Amino acid sequence: MAIVAMILGAVLVLLVLWEGFETIILPRRVTRRFRITRVFYRSSWRPWTWLIHNFVPAKRRETWLSYFGPLSLLLLLSLWAAVLIAGFALIHWGGSWLLYRDGGTELISDLYLSGTTFFTLGIGDVVPKTSLGRLLVVVESGMGFAFLALVISYLPALNQSFARREVSISLLDARAGSPPTASEMLRRHSHHGGAESLRELLHEWERWSAEFLEGHLSYPVLAYFRSQHDNQSWLTALTAILDTCALIMAGVEGTCNRQAELTFAMSRHAVVDLALVFKTQPRQGADRLPSAKLDEICDILRRSGHTLKERDVLEQNLAELRLMYEPYVNALSRHFKVGLPPWVARENGVDNWQASFWKPPAKHHKAQEEVEERHF
Repeated sequence: MAIVAMILGAVLVLLVLWEGFETIILPRRVTRRFRITRVFYRSSWRPWTWLIHNFVPAKRRETWLSYFGPLSLLLLLSLWAAVLIAGFALIHWGGSWLLYRDGGTELISDLYLSGTTFFTLGIGDVVPKTSLGRLLVVVESGMGFAFLALVISYLPALNQSFARREVSISLLDARAGSPPTASEMLRRHSHHGGAESLRELLHEWERWSAEFLEGHLSYPVLAYFRSQHDNQSWLTALTAILDTCALIMAGVEGTCNRQAELTFAMSRHAVVDLALVFKTQPRQGADRLPSAKLDEICDILRRSGHTLKERDVLEQNLAELRLMYEPYVNALSRHFKVGLPPWVARENGVDNWQASFWKPPAKHHKAQEEVEERHF
């Protein structure tokens, strides 16, 4: 029994150390099937969303969903620490290397020593009595320091990556609406010099998609961190960019077609790999672009001065391009409980930068509380 306990403890310690290395230090996607982190998020995200859907009012759900990312990270780190403490305690208990003041050999005392050692409290009421026991205490104490150092370095890295991601999403507000839409993005870039501005914007989003992919493959927990505004998210913005590129490639002439192709390729790469990381199988959802809505888009673009290909050619090309990414964004949308953007902005819609809690637009006669909820 003692040998089994020691082997089990050693396995737990090694498993958590390897898991922490893959999650925090290793800068690439992990393909191993069984991972504590993956099991943790799969077993906690679904109950969390179920509870929110059934017990939280609709207007507060987005706020409660936003708690999951930071809270789950703290819980995961706590889980790792608890497993490490339990693993070392099993090794102590199996080896009987400790000297107990009351003469006992209870497992609870081993857990107590393991905990005080890991968190470097050093109380001294339970001490090792053999050289192996002393060595194990020193190793666990050093591991506790290393664990604290990794946590201190890990959290700022996550926050910086999150901030960089959100800056570009916020910049879409005035360029494509809230939420961003493909037709609005093209309409707002129909002014003189707009084609070059749109090319620069798509170039920035090509780089953003590459940075997003790199950061979220290394730190998948970032995908659960939600934006400040309910009508903004990384998935909404990325889908709007894909919609815009697809529309340009399908039949908007005289625009930045080559840059649209490059941005489309990088953005699709991002959503496909994220779908693989979170095991979200591609699926067809409701048709986001019925024929009548496409007619409306064509009318908007023509009135804005854009030249379009023939209606049938544009529709066919667009349908082929949409099949390349929509099943993946539909699956990610279902998993993360994030709505996808429409193709056409809502009538009389107000951008986030136009709304204010203190001074709501005159055309919207709403109470301040309602304006605040709409703004955030």
